[in-house]
Amino acid sequence: MGKLAFLLCFILSVYPADVNENRRHIHVVRRGSKKSHRGNTVAKIWIEENGEKKIEVAWSELSADEETMILDAIEKHWVLLNKQIDDVFAGKKIKILTLKK
Repeated sequence: MGKLAFLLCFILSVYPADVNENRRHIHVVRRGSKKSHRGNTVAKIWIEENGEKKIEVAWSELSADEETMILDAIEKHWVLLNKQIDDVFAGKKIKILTLKK
């Protein structure tokens, strides 16, 4: 798993196998939780479509407030997160970001 950023009790990440998916997306992981849909992952958020910025929730177990906070952070840091994803997919070592809400 390529950890991109920390945001409060969440980790925004990608998986190397995601490089083959049609749309770029971010997995949201709740740190320390084992009660979620897929392991610790509590949401999957699309961040583009056909190379253009388009942020939307694929699925989520987040509260409305948590979802809004995370979507706002992705919107605010979209360019930087995409750069992080490019580096993960290229096999480069990245520094995990700490995002402010």
